[in-house]
Amino acid sequence: MDKVLILYTMKGCPFCDMIKKQLNECEIDYHERDINKYEKEFDLFSEITKSEFVPAFMIIENPESENPTPHLFTPDQHFQTIDEGVEIIKQFIL
Repeated sequence: MDKVLILYTMKGCPFCDMIKKQLNECEIDYHERDINKYEKEFDLFSEITKSEFVPAFMIIENPESENPTPHLFTPDQHFQTIDEGVEIIKQFIL
């Protein structure tokens, strides 16, 4: 696998449910990270992006290589709607 999608979500978040539904409909694989269970990981993500909003995601290119390339995306900074977020993911993944 040359790209991995990490999706940061929160239980009870309707926008998180919407992006997961669209990704599932497009048959795009992702690794879901509930921000309450992966608090330290999301804290680092938030520190780098200066955003605590979800759903947020990271696409890692060449995850098995010595130099994987992470791309970080947050709502309001990189996409305004769930549809825009899914389009970004499609551009990278498909």
